[in-house]
Amino acid sequence: MRVTEKGQVTIPKEIRDRLGIGPGSEVDFVPDRQGVRIVVADGEAVEDRRAASIRAWADNVSGILDLGGMTADEYFEWIRGPRDDLCPR
Repeated sequence: MRVTEKGQVTIPKEIRDRLGIGPGSEVDFVPDRQGVRIVVADGEAVEDRRAASIRAWADNVSGILDLGGMTADEYFEWIRGPRDDLCPR
């Protein structure tokens, strides 16, 4: 992105759409260790929205895998087969 003589930048359409930024929206640029974050007027940072999206997905799919009483270790062994890098049990 190039900064204009007036100090303006254009936020790419894909990002505006993803964040719900439209004409008249308020945004802020917040410096952090990696550079800068765009913060939408409601104060929710881009990373917060992404984390919320992942949490919503996880909530949506939680509980749909029935392991039939198997522990996680038993399930992984069932999926992968016995590990040959460990001593036999």
